[in-house]
Amino acid sequence: MSYRIATIAGDGIGPEVAGATVQVLQALLGSDVLRFDWLDGGAGHYDKTGEVLPQSTLDACRASHAILHGAAGLPGVTYDDGTEVGNDLHLKLRFGLDLYANVRPIRLLPGVESPLRHHQPGTIDYVIVRENTEGLYASRGAGVVLRDEMASDSLVITRKGTERVARFALELSRRRQGAPKDGKRRLTVCDKANILRSYAFFRRVCDEVGAEFNDVELDYAYVDAMTVHLVKRPDFYDVIVAENLFGDIISDLGAATVGGMGVSPSAELGDRHGLFQGAHGSAPDIAGQDAANPIATLLSGAMMLEWLAVEHADDRLSDAAGRLRQAVDGVLSDGRSRPREFGGDTGCSAFTEQVLRQLDRLPA
Repeated sequence: MSYRIATIAGDGIGPEVAGATVQVLQALLGSDVLRFDWLDGGAGHYDKTGEVLPQSTLDACRASHAILHGAAGLPGVTYDDGTEVGNDLHLKLRFGLDLYANVRPIRLLPGVESPLRHHQPGTIDYVIVRENTEGLYASRGAGVVLRDEMASDSLVITRKGTERVARFALELSRRRQGAPKDGKRRLTVCDKANILRSYAFFRRVCDEVGAEFNDVELDYAYVDAMTVHLVKRPDFYDVIVAENLFGDIISDLGAATVGGMGVSPSAELGDRHGLFQGAHGSAPDIAGQDAANPIATLLSGAMMLEWLAVEHADDRLSDAAGRLRQAVDGVLSDGRSRPREFGGDTGCSAFTEQVLRQLDRLPA
């Protein structure tokens, strides 16, 4: 079987990191297995045409097996209300394809120094599952500014949305090996249930779904306390589930503890579709200089292969995902090829070449 991958390079460093990932994935599996269709979209495309996500691109994404994205957004390219155009690409895809689970692995890689002293690879390894279609971000484009004196946005949490993201997170915990500290499969519900009824409802629905999973321990943390816990005891966590805004915030904090956004992959998943991209932005200040760090997008590519492997029962893809992770870990462990954000001088193309060489060294 071959797989069609809708590929949106996007803006800034997006074409560079997406191109690097396509190069590595094709080296792993060949063009007969993975077919990449390059599609228009992003803030730059909007600047030229008035469309951030053309209907033809959305249709192609809907018809493809998976979506690979580089990055979106450019400074100064905004709507009349001041909001950024680039963000709309993601939102249109999320809502158009019902990508309700945003999956952000937080893993300390070999050769990467955590700003949290004493933590080594293996001691930070958890996943944040962010509800992706509701919460405060559901108000995007629908907020009210009244007489230039008052503004409001609505927080939306539904039973259906909470049930399905809680079940997704609990099933993910079942497939993992538990928290690094104690090996327990654990779901931590991150909310503000002590203050707002909407979050108390979110917690209650998570509890109801959690009752079906006797093998996964339920844990709770208010979002303000969570910002402390992820710094003081990151090894305690296995899977964390949160509302859209809270999940967005703590995901970036988690990324900082393992080296930054440049090593943080992400997936946005629904029941039928999957979008994969690095968690970083488009970094237009370094675009075109071969200075981008491709690690986050490469690891997002590995997540894409794993998801496709499960969806289509294809062991070739899960094997390739494992090899890709091994290759990235191997290059970082070697220490000679370090991206610039880690104090090295290795650019996007050079790091990609080292990953390809590492793949050649791995046993078949």
